[in-house]
Amino acid sequence: MNVEALFTAIESHAMTLGRFDQVNRHEPKNAPGDKLVAAIFVADIGPAIGSGLAASDARVEFTIRIYSNMLQEPQDAIDPAILSAVDVLMSAYQGDFSLGGTVKAVDLLGMAGEPLRARAGYITQDNTLYRVMDITLPLLISNAWVQAA
Repeated sequence: MNVEALFTAIESHAMTLGRFDQVNRHEPKNAPGDKLVAAIFVADIGPAIGSGLAASDARVEFTIRIYSNMLQEPQDAIDPAILSAVDVLMSAYQGDFSLGGTVKAVDLLGMAGEPLRARAGYITQDNTLYRVMDITLPLLISNAWVQAA
């Protein structure tokens, strides 16, 4: 499994959309500020359901968290900006099903586990409340691990 290629492919989708002021390949340790920020980090990994007998496909689940400061104005623009960014990212994953040939597939509909989805919420970081949406991005990687007796 080419881990660097996975992160690069996910990051490039987010960066080329022009929606984010910053895209991190990690969960930020400090408050991300007042701009629209995306962070990419791993959430889960394991063998994919339906793997072959000689090698296991991997299912790697990434989280792409989109942050927006809840104290910025106008408040009515916070959720639309986040949802718009999520919409564009989800559309990009639908249109580039293999992330440029990096993966077997984005598991859009959940053929090997939970499907592509996003969930909204709130987090506090450095005493600042952020509105967030977490995109669950499940990726399937062919023949990631050889099975041996």
